[in-house]
This record gives sequence, structure tokens and C-alpha cells, in this order.
Amino acid sequence: MTDRYCVFGHPVGHSRSPQIHAAFAEQSGEAITYTAIEAPLDDFAGAWRAFVAAGGCGANVTVPFKEDAFRLCDTLSARARRAGAVNTLILGDNGQTYGDTTDGVGLVRDLAQHGVNLAGARILVLGAGGAVRGVLEPLLTAQPASLLVANRTAEKAVSLAADFSDLGAIRGGGFEAVEGPFEVVINGTSASLAGDLPPLPDDLFAATATAYDMMYGAEPTVFLRWALERGARPIDGLGMLVEQAAEAFFQWRHKRPDTAPVLASLRASL
Repeated sequence: MTDRYCVFGHPVGHSRSPQIHAAFAEQSGEAITYTAIEAPLDDFAGAWRAFVAAGGCGANVTVPFKEDAFRLCDTLSARARRAGAVNTLILGDNGQTYGDTTDGVGLVRDLAQHGVNLAGARILVLGAGGAVRGVLEPLLTAQPASLLVANRTAEKAVSLAADFSDLGAIRGGGFEAVEGPFEVVINGTSASLAGDLPPLPDDLFAATATAYDMMYGAEPTVFLRWALERGARPIDGLGMLVEQAAEAFFQWRHKRPDTAPVLASLRASL
């Protein structure tokens, strides 16, 4: 019987995950099916149980269910426990649910694919929501010189930074407190989706800097256009999407896909 996987979201019709995992399966010779399931907002746990009862082996989880997934797990990876969120579910042989988060791994691997060196870098991360919480541990593990979390609500950024202060030089504050220059600036807000831009100073970027937006589209986001005008190298989040999916696939099938051709195909389809 073919093993079943899915991505849960609400909405989820826009998800590229079925396309990505179909490509991984074909590349690796793994016989799986992968679908998108729109779970009810008030019963994510029920949707997971129904999927398991129908033969499901594992799932990806996207907004707004990553914290719901965290709460239903019997066992959590250390990085999921630290992040307080889960984007990858694995059904164990004992029937228990194991939860992991692969977002941070996906981000760091994508940055590495672009030749971005995080060690010793001054990093600015914009936003203090779940997307940011999930990537702070791997960013700090890379041993940057400093990491500033900036958010419209300063208190939320300060609190988030305090949660990770044992891992390295991290602090939080409001957008108005941002003073450059930074070698790496990561936009973890959803402002790009609305064509909006956080209030940032023009002298944000170091002479050689990378601007990374976790969002992506057929055209550069407003944040990436703004960064390019100020001399930064722009990178969107499509590679992060593919790399976090590859880590989830590895967790499920114990085979690591070649992400480059999958990313190129996905880019061409935008």
C-alpha cells in the first residue's frame, strides 16, 4: 500500500507542497501520495486523527495550525520544543505522534546555498511571530556576531529574544530602535503579502549585505525591491520552502532529496 502524507492548512489550496513532494518522491523512487487537506479551524487534532485512521503516515502543517500541532504531539524534537511550534508530524510505529519543525533548517540551508555566511554576521530579523520563533535557534547556532529581533510591538520582540538569550548574542526592540548596518536582514513579517513595508532606515545595510524575505512570488516583494534599491542582494523565501520540505521528506523516508532541480522547476511555474 502506498504511504499517505499531506499538508494541513486553512486555507491550503495555494500550497506548493504537493508539487514539491511529488517531485521528491519521483526523484528518490519512493511510492507515496501527498495531498492538501483544509482542516477545520476549531478541530485540527480531529483532522489529524481522521487522516491517521485513513492510513496517513505523516504531514506537513502550515498556518494557522503549527501551535495546534505542537499541542497534540506525544513527543517533540528539541528544536520544536524550543520553537513552540510544529510543521512536521510523523506517526510512529507505536501509534504516537512525533513533532518536529524544519523551517529554521530550511532557511539556513537556503542561505548557505546562496553563499551567505552567518558566522560573525550582524543579523536583523523583522517580526516576532511564529515564523520568526521557528528560525531563531538555527540562526544563533551559526554563531553570528549579533542578532536583533525588531517588531512593531517592541515588548513582543524583547520577550522573544529573552527566550533564546541562552543561545547567543540576541536582543529585541521596536522598529524605531533599529540602527544599521547589518550584513543579513531577514523579513519574517507578513507585510509583503499586503504590499507593505516595515518602517526601516535607509542606512540599514552594510556594504555587502543580503536581504531575505520569507515570502515569495512571481515578482520580487516590496521589501526586496526596497532592499535592492539600497544595494542589498535580494533573496526570496521559495528556497526556504523547498529546503524545509526536503528536511521533512528526510524525516519521513530517510532519503535526502536533491533540492536544486525541484526549486528550479517550482520557480519556472510561478
